[in-house]
Amino acid sequence: MRRLALRAAVVIAGLVGVFVVVALVRVAPIDVSGLARRAPERSALMRQREREAQRTGRAYHESRHWVPLEHMAKHLRDAVLVAEDARFFSHEGFDWDEIRHSAQKNLQARKVVRGGSTITQQLAKNLWLSTAQTPWRKFEEMILAVRLERALSKRRILELYLNTIEWGDGVYGADAAARHWFGADAGSLDAGQAIRLAAVIINPRRYSPVEPNRRIENRIRIIASRLRQRGAISETEYRLALGLPPEAPAPAVDSTLFGPPSNTTPPPPAEEPAPSDSGPLPPTVPPGPEPPLADSLGTSDRAVSPSR
Repeated sequence: MRRLALRAAVVIAGLVGVFVVVALVRVAPIDVSGLARRAPERSALMRQREREAQRTGRAYHESRHWVPLEHMAKHLRDAVLVAEDARFFSHEGFDWDEIRHSAQKNLQARKVVRGGSTITQQLAKNLWLSTAQTPWRKFEEMILAVRLERALSKRRILELYLNTIEWGDGVYGADAAARHWFGADAGSLDAGQAIRLAAVIINPRRYSPVEPNRRIENRIRIIASRLRQRGAISETEYRLALGLPPEAPAPAVDSTLFGPPSNTTPPPPAEEPAPSDSGPLPPTVPPGPEPPLADSLGTSDRAVSPSR
């Protein structure tokens, strides 16, 4: 039995080694450092969506407008960080706590109910890879994420991400999304609009920020709650974002769609233990409020040393 297990381990290790080598070869020609000086042209995801539309005979229109990070509403930057990668300014491309937490949830559900990719990993996939689930794609994504973190500042990575992310059918980037969904530019989004855009990133072609279903409404409550706990929005902005009258009690939210809060170990906020489509988490009470978000234009924005 032990010999059989050893052979299986050797085979698996060999396959992983092959996938890593294939991934290294495939991503070697990609110029990552050039993104420090120029905006990317059309991403791999944009080209993929165009091909999908052509195959089905569907009209395809692409809307994207590049906007510097400092011209985007801070509410949007904060909401996206809370929704997608709360430890963005402290990790080096991978959030191992989130990966472990996601793996546990997926094993419990016996299917993929949540991902563990960071903003850097998502950027790598969107720019150069595709949504195809090949054996080596995840390794390609990880290799490119490491290269992005070493070549670019955190500020630049976030700027690239917010300008290239898909936010609807043919809608790419924060400014195009703000104009498409709210008739505003990316710099004038209020807290409620920013939270709604962040809530649909999980599947922006399926979910609408202006007509949210039950799942998106729950994500809106989670994001708003965590922004309020970190001091990123006021109580008034929180209640306006949720459509609450000034004195109404805050609704319970479900934290199981997100990972652990930034700079804390797993227990989620006490106000967030409700059932959801991915199963409940045991309620626990962490001491004190959550820490504030890192300022995406502040001192945390620094390039990662290539020698790391």
